Amino acid sequence: MLLKDRVALVTGGSSGIGLAAAQRLANEGAQVGVLGRSEDEVRSAAKTITDSGGGALPLLADVSKPGELQAAIQEFIDAYGRLDIVFANAGINGVWAPLEDLTPDDWDMTLNVNLKGTFLTLKYAVPYLKAQGGSVIVTSSVNGTRMFSNTGATAYACSKAAQVAFAKMTALELARFRIRVNVICPGAIESKIRDNTERKNLDRVRQRVEFPMGEIPLTDGRPGTPEQVADLVLFLASDLSSHITGTEIWIDGAQSLLQG
Repeated sequence: MLLKDRVALVTGGSSGIGLAAAQRLANEGAQVGVLGRSEDEVRSAAKTITDSGGGALPLLADVSKPGELQAAIQEFIDAYGRLDIVFANAGINGVWAPLEDLTPDDWDMTLNVNLKGTFLTLKYAVPYLKAQGGSVIVTSSVNGTRMFSNTGATAYACSKAAQVAFAKMTALELARFRIRVNVICPGAIESKIRDNTERKNLDRVRQRVEFPMGEIPLTDGRPGTPEQVADLVLFLASDLSSHITGTEIWIDGAQSLLQG
């Protein structure tokens, strides 16, 4: 039980990587807050965890909306009295399009959820982490950090690159409070993310767009699983990584080394 008596907040926790991580953290003894935008989905995810013997609380909020997020985190603190782990995982692919077809609203939507949402999550969680120290894990991507071949994903890639810079800045700022901040950069992972991407006129862009599939040397092209990412989240959340902070880790089977 690596996380016995600890309390973990997982944003975007009702499906995919977030749900797998929430389950993994709960299995190791943490009380988990499962935060998402759909009440039905967060309740279902929390029930899945509690039915398997873990502790979970459903939390409803859009991470890009300060009032909603602050209230949800306060609800979580009121329930458990402390916070040790934050997995800032919520994010969207948004609109992928050539620059001339990408609207200011498209850009703002992606940056508001992916980057502003990460900022707000830490802003409202840090006062509680400072009480005893803890671990923050941010979900970035191979896109914008080691891969730049997905033409049209400009807003998404920029948001993901900025998350890495944000994590490095906050890792230094928060180190004296014994708060570690690290980043995971998944490649192709089994999920429904392709169904949640709006594509506009990409056929007019010269470069061929491939996401999330591509050559993955380690697995002969097979994508990774949310559970594999959850294992990495557990490592970074636990004392096994007690001397690691300000670091990004790619979990992609070497995919990004071929497609950079």
